[in-house]
Amino acid sequence: MLVSTKGRYALMIMVYLARHAQDSPVSLKNIAENNDMGMKYLEIIVASLNKAGLLYSSRGKNGGYMLNKKPSEYTLLSILNAAEGDLAPAACVEEGFCDNADNCKTCAMWKELQSMIEQHLASKTLADII
Repeated sequence: MLVSTKGRYALMIMVYLARHAQDSPVSLKNIAENNDMGMKYLEIIVASLNKAGLLYSSRGKNGGYMLNKKPSEYTLLSILNAAEGDLAPAACVEEGFCDNADNCKTCAMWKELQSMIEQHLASKTLADII
């Protein structure tokens, strides 16, 4: 499994918000400047996180983003799923992708690996990182 830049940046954004947006929203410009991220790419990632219900957003002069919950209530799995979608270690493990799953000798191993990855990420929270 290779976590893309989108997934890595999603974690960085959530860590940044956990550390800097306790009382008031943080602007995208602030996040971009302090994390060396491009605004366009940041907008795409934050939209995914917001759509998944992980963020609170406000508009206006003092608008920006904040976490919806405490950092301890966000699993790394929920953040990566919001940004990346499926975290399958092989394309054949994705739901409905493999026509030969019943006869494949490696399918069970890939599914077990996916389960291990998901269990590990589900056991870690945003609070563990910060």
